[in-house]
Amino acid sequence: MAKRERVVRMSVEQPLWQALSGYRVLTMLYAVLLFFLDRDRFERPWVAASYLAVLAVWTLVTLPKVANAASCTKRFLGADLTIGLIGILLTPFTDLQARSVDGLTLPSIWVAGSVLAFAVKGGWRWAAFASTFVGVANLIQRGHPTLDTVHNVLLVWVASIAIGYVVEVARASERTLARALEIEAATRERERLARDIHDSVLQVLAMVQRRGTAMGGEAAELGRLAGEQEIALRTLVSSGLVPASRVSEDAARGAVVRVVNGVNGVNGADGTGTADGEGRDGASGPCDLRTLLASYAGSRVTFSEPGAPVLLEPAAARELAAAVGAALDNVRNHAGEDARAWILVEDWPQEVIVTVRDDGPGIPEGRLAQAEGEGRLGVALSIRGRLRDLGGTAELISVPGQGTEVELKVPRMSAEPRGRGKTER
Repeated sequence: MAKRERVVRMSVEQPLWQALSGYRVLTMLYAVLLFFLDRDRFERPWVAASYLAVLAVWTLVTLPKVANAASCTKRFLGADLTIGLIGILLTPFTDLQARSVDGLTLPSIWVAGSVLAFAVKGGWRWAAFASTFVGVANLIQRGHPTLDTVHNVLLVWVASIAIGYVVEVARASERTLARALEIEAATRERERLARDIHDSVLQVLAMVQRRGTAMGGEAAELGRLAGEQEIALRTLVSSGLVPASRVSEDAARGAVVRVVNGVNGVNGADGTGTADGEGRDGASGPCDLRTLLASYAGSRVTFSEPGAPVLLEPAAARELAAAVGAALDNVRNHAGEDARAWILVEDWPQEVIVTVRDDGPGIPEGRLAQAEGEGRLGVALSIRGRLRDLGGTAELISVPGQGTEVELKVPRMSAEPRGRGKTER
């Protein structure tokens, strides 16, 4: 099973939070400096000075709050925006000419930092929400809106929304890059495992096969078994030890990879093993049918697969693989140990077709009905029953002396048993 590789990446948001912290401090100093340089125009300078003192303390104390997205909570954003709005609405109370002469408000451009915090934290929707409140407060402060006031309100509104949208695009790009890096890491791990297996296990199995065949007797049987395991292992390695990575739950927002895991194959010929369709994080995802069927390949079983993953719901993939195992059991039990079998997987847009064919003597006409009457329900339950529960079909064609062919069809989105389906013979 492939191991997860963590990808350490720099957050695209962190530089934005650092810039925001610097912006808040600089604009706070700018607002205080404007007051001291033009304090004569204030009719109530003590009110303005008190507000700016509160603004300065608030800005410095809350610097850790704008250090990253985790510390910048909704409660802080609401309080921060409220302080900015209060400063705007206090401006005409401290400066009686503020309603008749265009000028700066008490917080000046500091309030834009509060809007930018909304944009970086929640994207363009949050930015539109905060900038709307700032725009309304500016219109109320002016009393009768002028062209300059409307221009400034629209500028803040459009700029904050644009920045929020850029932040969302950057996050989506970061997630897409993370997915690409995780897939690359999983591919490298698969290639490393394939090299290790080729350099050790496969070479040992090939040597055992050659030596056993040369020695004869019981060693020859051991060599034959080693040869079968070598072929099965080579097929498993060439099929890919790592399944398709999980894709994003919301493609419009980019791609997120939580974990890259291997998928357990079907254990044994009866298909009673399990294929884990869930990652370590508990999220379910599609399963590559090729990985489950590759374990059936051997010296007398040829497995042919498409070049791309054949993705099915985990439950459907397990049941289909178990039905293939049951068909191979019938080949071994009724066609003889020397019979050869072929597994062909076809991936169509609406369904997946798996064909199991052998070169045995075939099934005499009426033999299946006789077997069901005798209580032998291998084909009826293990093959047709499984496909029927998946909403699929199982068609069995056998000509005496020319082998048997079992065609299994499963709809693409069969995830839960339907309890119905057409079964042909």
